[in-house]
Amino acid sequence: MTKYAVVLFLIFPVIISCKKKKKEPEKKFIPVVSLIKAQVAHVDTSLYPIMRIAYIDSLHSDTVFIPREEFSAAAKDFLDIPDLSDKKIARRFKEETMYDGTINRVVITYIPVSPADEEIQKQELLVTPNSVSGDKVNSIIINRVISNRDSLLQRNMLWQMDKYFQVTTIRQLPGKPETITTVKVTWNEGNDQ
Repeated sequence: MTKYAVVLFLIFPVIISCKKKKKEPEKKFIPVVSLIKAQVAHVDTSLYPIMRIAYIDSLHSDTVFIPREEFSAAAKDFLDIPDLSDKKIARRFKEETMYDGTINRVVITYIPVSPADEEIQKQELLVTPNSVSGDKVNSIIINRVISNRDSLLQRNMLWQMDKYFQVTTIRQLPGKPETITTVKVTWNEGNDQ
């Protein structure tokens, strides 16, 4: 009988401690990568003329039309971001939400818990609330910093849903002036929906 009492005495605190642990609520972030993939699929099957405009240090610009087959390659900076709808990645980020009445948008911001450990420093979504037809994501803004031992690369990215995307890259190499390149790809910018 004493053997059973000793076993119960040892197991009982473990059972109680397991019940006391609070389970962290599951994070359900908006799947930004899925939204962008849907946009890419739409443009791939559309008849929109796709134009790429590149600015280098605001001095030189280059404008070309790109074929639909190259659109997903042009959007690769957006397609290779971490997917915050993945539970393992979501744990490393926190969400902040606020309503901005001046622009009638809900601003949803995802920022890393440990910024030094993440390339993505901020993901921001501007959403138009609509209780009848459903909320609509209008813009996605992403700030990404890639650092290695010989350079610093900062990308400020904007995806304007159904219209265009833009990536501004700031590159700093040791002993050289920084270069700023902006690439804008537009397919439906003139149409207001």
